[in-house]
Amino acid sequence: MTQRYFEDLPVGFRFTTQARALSRDEVVDFARDWDPQAFHLDEDAARASHFGALVASGWQTLLVAFNLSMAAGVWNEASMGASGMDEVRWYKPVFPGDAIHVEAEVVSAQPSASRPNRGRVRIRHDVVNQHGERVASYIGNHLIKART
Repeated sequence: MTQRYFEDLPVGFRFTTQARALSRDEVVDFARDWDPQAFHLDEDAARASHFGALVASGWQTLLVAFNLSMAAGVWNEASMGASGMDEVRWYKPVFPGDAIHVEAEVVSAQPSASRPNRGRVRIRHDVVNQHGERVASYIGNHLIKART
């Protein structure tokens, strides 16, 4: 995808990322380091849980989604960081073997009042599995360089 700057990211601009499948080993390795709950680590415990099977951490789902968004190359060169995330939601579990992708849309874009070389862009990221089901979502609050 072509690199874009603030002027190129109006409200309504959309992009879709490639998909990425999560393996069982990735799910367990991430959980061991960052979210050591039994239903992320142990297949027997996960089967006995309300999930009924091993599931990926929601944090892992969001990080994979963010990585997919960066790999899409939409605003990488113009990124000046972010001020946070809003409206983080997990709707459905992600199981080992599931392939997720991101469907993103700019929901607001405001030029900086004090610095004309940048603007704030809020992008809603819907994380979708291979069945077309939304599994998570968040709004990223990005600071993006302006072209001029």
